[in-house]
Amino acid sequence: GQIVRDYFDILRWVAAAVIIAMGLHFLGVIRIGFLYRQFRADAGNTTATSFLGAYVIGLAFAFGWTPCVGPVLAAILFTAAGAETAGSGALLLLTYGLGMTAPFVLAALFIGPFMRWMAGFRQHLGTVEKAMGVLLIVFGLLIATNSINYIAQWMLETFPVFSAIG
Repeated sequence: GQIVRDYFDILRWVAAAVIIAMGLHFLGVIRIGFLYRQFRADAGNTTATSFLGAYVIGLAFAFGWTPCVGPVLAAILFTAAGAETAGSGALLLLTYGLGMTAPFVLAALFIGPFMRWMAGFRQHLGTVEKAMGVLLIVFGLLIATNSINYIAQWMLETFPVFSAIG
């Protein structure tokens, strides 16, 4: 933590540049070639009702979502590293982890209906990707200008219930 504090300004600019680059990639402004690579594995006759099937589906989600989740996780890790205490940084990461895993646990419980829903939702993924790109750029700019604390303060003033969290 101390090393991060010593180089906080440099790391802030690097993190902002990476996050903005990812946002520009999601918007299609720049092309980052290795993010377009795909890996496909045939699960054979494995079904989602077996332990092996659940494991294979979990792997598929993990590999498929890594390029999307990576920049967001990097932003949260950067924010957690700059937190006042290790406990508050850990709480940020715990909250992210719970928020990230809850949809997958629900998807595992309802895999059949979820797969049918995803087939219909697939047409909206481009819009979601563009929105994510804009949000990443905005977050990158907030990091670059060291303005995240102002947003956090505004949120606490506007929604006092947030002060009870953490």
